[in-house]
Amino acid sequence: MSTLTHRSAGPDDARAPGGLRLVALHTRSQLLETVRVPIAVVGTVVFPTLTMLFFVVPQPFADDARQATAATSQISLFAVMSVCLFTYGVGVAEDRALPWDSYLRTLPVGAGPRLAGRLLNGLGFAMLSLVPLVLVAWLLTAATLPADRLLLAAGALAVAALPMLGLGLFVGYGLSTKAALAVAQVLLLPLAFGGGLFLPPETFPGWLDAISAWLPTRAGRDLVVSATTGVDLPATTWPVLLGWTLLTGALAVRAYRRDEGRRFR
Repeated sequence: MSTLTHRSAGPDDARAPGGLRLVALHTRSQLLETVRVPIAVVGTVVFPTLTMLFFVVPQPFADDARQATAATSQISLFAVMSVCLFTYGVGVAEDRALPWDSYLRTLPVGAGPRLAGRLLNGLGFAMLSLVPLVLVAWLLTAATLPADRLLLAAGALAVAALPMLGLGLFVGYGLSTKAALAVAQVLLLPLAFGGGLFLPPETFPGWLDAISAWLPTRAGRDLVVSATTGVDLPATTWPVLLGWTLLTGALAVRAYRRDEGRRFR
């Protein structure tokens, strides 16, 4: 009599390919949900570029390489900040209001693939928003970025975005759709102006400069400008970035757990 034997699948056999496939599926699903509303894509891509055209290109400093590069860096951070507040903030709040999201959170795969897909989706839109912005800077200003600073600039932009990512997730998991949209709009422009993303901090009056130094957008702006132009980094940059990253990250985790406990227990 022959005996049939079956090898039981180990944890690595099931998890590694399955996990990657789930991340890919969630990324694709969230991407399709976003592009089905074209105005959301247009707003994400066009608004930072329009800001560049209005606030940088017509100015005299657009013909100065260092100042134009610094200005492009500032607007680039604004583009990433917009994605964090709207894609991660308002987008999460909208998803939470849908029955489909409630269903996904009851599945036994955990929150990891869904969160990874959301992060990849936002990263894709952040990179997309930078393409026309960089083209405008290259064609219409004297901005330049040496090849040896490209990776440094990308890393600085990613680090500068961390507090905004935590803030966006906190808004998304902590508020309803209407409230998240209002709060994201209220936060966007004051943080951008106060952080020196539209006007260089050197033009600020003393009282505004003192407040600006403690904002996450100002610390992020100083880090990105230092990475792209080589100017000295203020001493407050790293402590402010670290403090805001820890604070907004803790708020995002608390908002997620509170939402999960309120709706699924």
